[in-house]
Amino acid sequence: MVSMNRLSTEKRAQIVGALVEGNSIRATVRMTGAAKNTVTKLLVDLGEACSDYQDATLRNLPCTTVQCDEIWAYCYAKQKNVPQEHQGTFGYGDVWTWTALCADTKLVPSWLVGERTTDDAWVFMEDLKSRLSNRVQLTTDGLNSYWSAVGLTFGREIDYAQLQKIYSTEGGGAGRYSPAVCTGTTTRILRGNPDPDKINTSYVERQNLTMRMGMRRFTRLTNGFSKKVENLAHAVALHYMHYNFCRVHQSLTIKAEDGGKGTKRTPAMAAGVTDHVWTLYEVASLLDSN
Repeated sequence: MVSMNRLSTEKRAQIVGALVEGNSIRATVRMTGAAKNTVTKLLVDLGEACSDYQDATLRNLPCTTVQCDEIWAYCYAKQKNVPQEHQGTFGYGDVWTWTALCADTKLVPSWLVGERTTDDAWVFMEDLKSRLSNRVQLTTDGLNSYWSAVGLTFGREIDYAQLQKIYSTEGGGAGRYSPAVCTGTTTRILRGNPDPDKINTSYVERQNLTMRMGMRRFTRLTNGFSKKVENLAHAVALHYMHYNFCRVHQSLTIKAEDGGKGTKRTPAMAAGVTDHVWTLYEVASLLDSN
């Protein structure tokens, strides 16, 4: 076993690599030989460092088309199994992660681990607004909390629409493991003059799958869920550090004029936040600068 006080940056990077590829804490222990408490402490410390770094760095972003969504998870126990003494306490039962995604650069500039309430919607939108350098077109689903939150934060300085999906009710709706079939959509123009061709939530909904594949805590029907909501927040911060700065996206590749391989880019590169693809070693090194 490897103790925390002797972890090299290379070892930290190895552990981070296991975590961001969707492995659980215990699987990471088996793969790397590090102790369980060591892996957990690294997740907490590095998660805080990643959150602080992105909070400071993801500013004055040139995003013009933004999509937002919420993804469900739970902590400690499923909502129906939460003990009476913890009922109504945040961090026990349902937890929602709000995410914003730039449709052009695929950057995720803002997220919030919280509840599906109007108050959290306002906090989320306030944070998103503080990171943008210009007017944007925003699309969300039909959740009512968005309407008041967008109005309170952006006012009239936004082009905002909601996209509501319509699902089939044949056969009693969704099955246990499969969602109901989407049969159509309706749109509502709520602010400004959004481009109809850009009223879309497909990219941010696809990001939900990326989260469930990249973080064991979001994988359905497993025992890999978070026992503490604080650790869930740390895992999300680490996930988006890797997603924004380390993970190249094929759609962002700049084709070479001579027909070569071209320049591969991450969302952070496409948004002008960094000039290179980060390595896991660089991510792990954030601890050394704190």
